[in-house]
Amino acid sequence: MAADLSALKPGLEGEVGLLVSEEHTAPRVGSGAIHVLATPVMINLFEAAALAAVEKLLPPGHQSLGTVLNVRHIAATPVGMRVTATAKVERIDGRTIYFRLQARDEREVIGDGLHERVVVNVAKFDQRVKRKL
Repeated sequence: MAADLSALKPGLEGEVGLLVSEEHTAPRVGSGAIHVLATPVMINLFEAAALAAVEKLLPPGHQSLGTVLNVRHIAATPVGMRVTATAKVERIDGRTIYFRLQARDEREVIGDGLHERVVVNVAKFDQRVKRKL
């Protein structure tokens, strides 16, 4: 029986923010040498924003998992500046949720992209994963 995802609608939006500190920089996360917000940290913000948009609306025992992420990191953000990431549901097709992403610092857009998440039954998913062991 398919999960009831009728609570998910285009236009739902999630937002998360972060004050960039040294731990969020490229040298700290291993993605470069310049002390600015690291791309992997921006990606984490995008996924967290997508979760904020839909996770609370999923049926009990279900969760969404990221499957596709296509992003651009187009401007640097220094330590000490705040970053806000948003994820907006564009459409839902079966169990797949499609998001449009944007990240801004206090001055400008620093990143954007598209993200897909698939809704899974957690118990069934865990069983499949355990079979890999």
